[in-house]
Amino acid sequence: MLNIRRRIVLGAFAAAVALGGATVHAADAEKQNLVFGATAGYNYDVLKLAIVPQLEQKGYKVKLVEFNDYVQPNLALAQGSLDANLFQHISYLNRFKEDKKLDIIDIAQSTTAPMGIYSKTRKSLDETKEGDRYTLPNDPSNLARALLLLQKNGLVKVRADIDPLRVAERDVTENPKKIRLQPVEAAQLPRTVGDADFAIVPGNFAIAAGLALTSAVVLEEPPIQYQQVVAVRTADKDKQWAKDLAESFKSAEFKQALDKHFPGYVVPAALAGSK
Repeated sequence: MLNIRRRIVLGAFAAAVALGGATVHAADAEKQNLVFGATAGYNYDVLKLAIVPQLEQKGYKVKLVEFNDYVQPNLALAQGSLDANLFQHISYLNRFKEDKKLDIIDIAQSTTAPMGIYSKTRKSLDETKEGDRYTLPNDPSNLARALLLLQKNGLVKVRADIDPLRVAERDVTENPKKIRLQPVEAAQLPRTVGDADFAIVPGNFAIAAGLALTSAVVLEEPPIQYQQVVAVRTADKDKQWAKDLAESFKSAEFKQALDKHFPGYVVPAALAGSK
């Protein structure tokens, strides 16, 4: 597969032993070896720290594959190289599978690192001046989120029902302060903090660069259509291993892992209000 960073990690599974010395057998006797894909950053880490340990306790062996783009994970899933992936929100998944005619489906909601607007020279968006330069992601999925974040904060207006796969600056219909929108590769956006007047950085790249989410001038509250989901092939959605995977994202163990490793991240609706 193209564009896969060669970091493949086997789950630390070594003949797990239950109390009494009996070997733990996977709940799905027909499929005990699973391969999951995720983009670099928090999606990969969520699987590694919060999901793989749960599945190993149920007797599965899990291999993780790290991707560095937003196209190959769905193609690899549809082609059978992966059993599941975690990297996208539901709007992107639905549009991508329609465009590419892929038979894949979401089965669970994961956590989401909120996108933030960062600045070293301004403390509030109210300090935005006419002609200020805003850097923002150049990939359509994150660009759509960034434009909606700007719209929510009253800086621009965008066309209704923007396409998350084809959105562009032309979808901005009103820009009263004539702010300059400069699309940049998402991974490079943290470097623009301090250079641009404001930088809109996806949460995973902010964290990878050492930016604290709480240091953002504004953090988004991602609507449901922009929260991360787990996808599988539609033919697999009712299999026992897929059910076990989905349940792992709704468990107390998952919530505990989020509290420990991912403070400030969005909690999935299924866990909202849980302790």
